[in-house]
Amino acid sequence: MFGPAGHAYVYLVYGMYHCLNVVTESEGRPAAVLVRAVEAIEGLDSIRAARAERLRRRERGGESRSLGEGSGPRLLTTAGLASGPGLVCVAFSIDRSLNGMDLCDASSPLRLEPAAPQDPPLVVATGPRIGIAYAGEPWRSAPWRLWAAGNPAVSGRSGRS
Repeated sequence: MFGPAGHAYVYLVYGMYHCLNVVTESEGRPAAVLVRAVEAIEGLDSIRAARAERLRRRERGGESRSLGEGSGPRLLTTAGLASGPGLVCVAFSIDRSLNGMDLCDASSPLRLEPAAPQDPPLVVATGPRIGIAYAGEPWRSAPWRLWAAGNPAVSGRSGRS
């Protein structure tokens, strides 16, 4: 997270889930945005295969199911394929080997790309972050959670408004 802006910060949570952040400040200043969800529009078969493989590995290891992984419809729906920070990494095979990757480099295997010119502009909604009940104010209530309003791939509660 102390790297240059536009680079990936990938870390492991609870010893089992990778999370992808985009570093947002200059080198040495720890600031990043957690990628909580991605709307999958291409490569759906590959994403489904990655999710299914993750589920098989977890079941072989006796781990409990969480983060929306299961054999039910959420695993199969396009909107649910990458609708949580851990699921984003599973869907796109992101792990710590991609930490520090330049997300702005067109030749990078992990990169951000601009919207297509024909895509309608996104309406961005804001609200308090989720999963930080331990945080004190004003951090808990700050409207630092951003999402595409009305997008079914948005993760977490009240993100679909």
